[in-house]
Amino acid sequence: MKEFVEYIVKNLVDHPDQVRINEVGGTNSLIIELAVEKSDIGKIIGKKGKTITAIRTLLMSVASRNGLRVSLEILEDEHKNSSAEEV
Repeated sequence: MKEFVEYIVKNLVDHPDQVRINEVGGTNSLIIELAVEKSDIGKIIGKKGKTITAIRTLLMSVASRNGLRVSLEILEDEHKNSSAEEV
């Protein structure tokens, strides 16, 4: 699943080297955490959320074939936010 999301996201963003994906799995469920460059978040979400909805739909389709429930979450980069707060 991780490779599937990585392939889609890296082809959408301007900074593919900054894409970070983490899988948190259970027995029948999987949470995929996605972190991208702050300037690329809009490209992932798309107008009115259509791009992220399409990615989630594709992901759920692939997951259902394997008997999994999957959730895709977009994370903000906490490291950059914490350093900005210290200034």
